[in-house]
Amino acid sequence: MNFTVKHFEALTLTELYEILRARAEIFTVEQKCLCQDMDGLDYKSLHFMLKDGDVVVAYLRAFYLEGCDEPTVKLGRVLTRRHGLGLGRFLMENALAVLAEQMPCEKYIIHAQTQAAGYYAKFGFRVTSDEFMEDGIPHVVMERKAAS
Repeated sequence: MNFTVKHFEALTLTELYEILRARAEIFTVEQKCLCQDMDGLDYKSLHFMLKDGDVVVAYLRAFYLEGCDEPTVKLGRVLTRRHGLGLGRFLMENALAVLAEQMPCEKYIIHAQTQAAGYYAKFGFRVTSDEFMEDGIPHVVMERKAAS
């Protein structure tokens, strides 16, 4: 397995294809989420991948939220294609470490699927909203203070 972090411009065509393929597989096919996945935010995101050869097996993106009172980084499109192997934990722990260095901020935010809130709580995220529907799936906003 290879942990890779890249800005959009540095992604290879194969990496971009594999990212979009993984997101379609998980969100569109597996979760039946009908949404505009390619929302323009990938351009300004830092992309975190765990790859097995060329295949993206775990992924998330992070970008600065605009219009916040304090510098805030939003994490999103979090996925794993192979479950029960600790890939998600490895990805999240390493992504948070890299973010602390490469994207300084006051806090992290994520729109977590409600059923995954317990998972994100393991990394210090706490629920800060009531449940809401996003793309037909129940979500909550979760926040985590950045490490000092």
